[in-house]
Amino acid sequence: MNKLERKMVEALEDLAANHHVVGVKAEFEAEGTRLEEALRLKEVCMKAGVGLTIKIGGCEALRDMYECRVIGVDRLVAPMVESAYALKKFLAAVELAYPPEEREDTLFAVNVETISASDAFDEMLSLPGIDLLDGVVLGRVDMTGSLGLTREDINSEKIFKIAEGLFGKAKGKGLETAIGGGVSAHSLPFFRRLPTGFLDRYETRKIIFGCPGALQDGAENGILKAVGFELLWLRNKRDYYKAISLEDSQRLTMLEERYKKSIEAAGGKYK
Repeated sequence: MNKLERKMVEALEDLAANHHVVGVKAEFEAEGTRLEEALRLKEVCMKAGVGLTIKIGGCEALRDMYECRVIGVDRLVAPMVESAYALKKFLAAVELAYPPEEREDTLFAVNVETISASDAFDEMLSLPGIDLLDGVVLGRVDMTGSLGLTREDINSEKIFKIAEGLFGKAKGKGLETAIGGGVSAHSLPFFRRLPTGFLDRYETRKIIFGCPGALQDGAENGILKAVGFELLWLRNKRDYYKAISLEDSQRLTMLEERYKKSIEAAGGKYK
């Protein structure tokens, strides 16, 4: 573990102890997290005593699921589940990828992030086998986009009503609930307005906060520290791949110089 990763552990320990942080999130989907990055992040999470959530590439992304098993993720989330059929495909893929005994150690959730998914939510919850689903995540940025709104509308009354309706139904089925997408200190009044018990987690790009504790005083500082953790993560990622890109530079320079001399000695030109 390098110096930056040790700082990441310290940051997570502080977030867990003082701001009710329960996990870290990575994405095989939009973020494009590579397996080696996820494995290093898993080590950081284990040292800090928090869980790891990974969003896979789609409702039936079996390879992603297999890699999540290898990593040992605590929570697996499928994006863009917009219909009962898509949810059915996800649940079938979970059954294929995870043996029954391993399902006991992993939570399976789906992102509800379009108005189509919201409209189909009752049908989704009525599926046979729905007991395999553990939670739902409301993605507010994509939800606003699907409604023809902008990112500036994520805290609007329209999105609040959607969240309240979805989470009420989810709780009726015993599901965990979470909100992601554009989470900042400005989101806290939105979260606090939801009925007691409706919200279990909220997520920044990398950090997952547990409710109701994370809705109390000091929540703004927790979100600010979450941005600090993401900066550490990005710096560590940059340095990791920079080192890989430079590891053969000395050998490359030596071979190019030898080749140039050999070509010139043979009467050719090296460009």
